[in-house]
Amino acid sequence: MGRKSIKALRRQEIIAAFYKTAKNEGLHNASIAKIAEAIDVNPSLILHNFKNKDELVLALIDYILSRYQKIYTTQQEGSSIDHLHEVLKNLFSRKWNTLISDDVYYSCYSLIFRNNVIRSKYKELHDSLRVWLEQHLVECIKEGSLQIEDPKRTANLIYTILEGAYYYLCMEKNTAKKDEIMGQYKQHAYQILGLEMQ
Repeated sequence: MGRKSIKALRRQEIIAAFYKTAKNEGLHNASIAKIAEAIDVNPSLILHNFKNKDELVLALIDYILSRYQKIYTTQQEGSSIDHLHEVLKNLFSRKWNTLISDDVYYSCYSLIFRNNVIRSKYKELHDSLRVWLEQHLVECIKEGSLQIEDPKRTANLIYTILEGAYYYLCMEKNTAKKDEIMGQYKQHAYQILGLEMQ
């Protein structure tokens, strides 16, 4: 039992090093040798834990999902609507950028066109993000603080806005302009929900 936990910790360390290497050098330049060098181990140790770079990429996508889940972390106290406001604030902020590098995210994303497993992983990631938002909306409806007819459709709509915003904003270098545009998208999300923006 102890060996499995050590192996799991080692895998996490390798994935984190892969992420950092991909962030610094680009996904396509992040070789197993460079990852091994980053954590001062022999490359064979990485191959002992992951069969190849493709398996490492799949683990990296799982890592991205776990990091993105943190966007939904809210304060423990407060009403469901308070939590929803906090989640929306996080979603339409730069908090995403502190969780995962756009470069790493979109480099992995580009692989969906060639790899069905990666496509499935990304779909799972995006579906999970929508479900988490939908759960917040359902809690607010139960609480009586939100009146929408279809929380699933609403969550999908808000995510469509959000995904388009982040894709577009990757090309904008001006921080003030980014904030202005994101504020407009956030306002639109609040309008969809029938809420006053906070």
